[in-house]
Amino acid sequence: MAKKLPTRVQDAFFRLVHGNRLVYNTCWEDPRLDRQLLELAPDSRVAVITSAGDNALDYLLDAPAQIDCVDVNFRQNALLELKRALFSRASFEELYAFFGEGGGAACAGVYARIRGALPEYAAGFWDRNIAYFKAGRLSRSFYYHGASGVVAFAFSKMISALKPGLRRNIPRLLGAASLEEQRRVFAAIEPAFWDRFSRWLVGRPETMALLGVPRPQIDLIRASHPGGLEGFVRDKVKQVFTGPSMAENYFWRVYLTGRYTRRCCPEYLKADNFAAIRDRLPRLASHTDTLSGFLRRHDGPGYTHFILLDHQDWLASHAPAALAEEWELIFANAAPGARILMRSAGLTVDFLPRDARRRLRFFPEVTEPLHAADRVGTYGSQHLAVVA
Repeated sequence: MAKKLPTRVQDAFFRLVHGNRLVYNTCWEDPRLDRQLLELAPDSRVAVITSAGDNALDYLLDAPAQIDCVDVNFRQNALLELKRALFSRASFEELYAFFGEGGGAACAGVYARIRGALPEYAAGFWDRNIAYFKAGRLSRSFYYHGASGVVAFAFSKMISALKPGLRRNIPRLLGAASLEEQRRVFAAIEPAFWDRFSRWLVGRPETMALLGVPRPQIDLIRASHPGGLEGFVRDKVKQVFTGPSMAENYFWRVYLTGRYTRRCCPEYLKADNFAAIRDRLPRLASHTDTLSGFLRRHDGPGYTHFILLDHQDWLASHAPAALAEEWELIFANAAPGARILMRSAGLTVDFLPRDARRRLRFFPEVTEPLHAADRVGTYGSQHLAVVA
């Protein structure tokens, strides 16, 4: 095994990846669980980390009053703004060509038509990168672009070149007619997943950085999982492919195939939801800032919901003072009884400042059973807290 990179080098590589490119081309959190836990209502006001924007669009189906999407990486907001422009100025089929099929020959022309609906920064980004959607025989899907997409593309090519037997069985896995058949197919192909090269790739901090996993989260996984990083990934992959039905697991389908299907895709990509989301888009806004920076500038009614994803794992290790400040700003901007949803690479909420934990009520009896049904399967835990 190659010698691990020094801590400082790992952190610098992570900052380089996240500061210079689109990282997430699709959301990697299960909104079906989110919507059960959040219980959004017509008077809900939501603050959420943007990521790829998919889940924020799904939340519009519950008709909250307001959704503010915040991300320090402007490219993530540019991705959400492209989706918004397609909803407002294109047809459902054109939206689906971009984000259901991962691109196509007509996408450049559609982009030229809707470009005027984009903020200037988003138009600038897509002017440079609209070729991400030039799908075809010699091109690759949008879902194989961006940092996480590079890993998915490399894995896909590795399977095709080195593991043709595994490649032939993936359609059987995705198309299994029952959980019993799905588990049988996975048992047959699991050894091929974990040859020496796959194990080496999973153990590399560079691979994890491209997938959006910083060193503090790697350290959390190694500390909380008896099998270390490799054991954690192996267990999670097995959980995904032997637990929830792959017929509705669009998260893994898109990285294994480069596209969704009409039945296996996020809710925002279903034709029946197009009009409702389009009509509610004025309730959604994007903001390029840290969460603390945004909340410091916020002047309005308190938020009833915060969806924090897993960014606090990084803050807890690198910037505990900034994490404490973020929680003070969350409390200052929270409505009474506000719900806060977060995820972690670890198994507990020890990453939270002690003062914050004292002001929150947690519901593990609700979140832990749901976590077992998570279609993504990449987090160590999820947590629902209510401001006491």
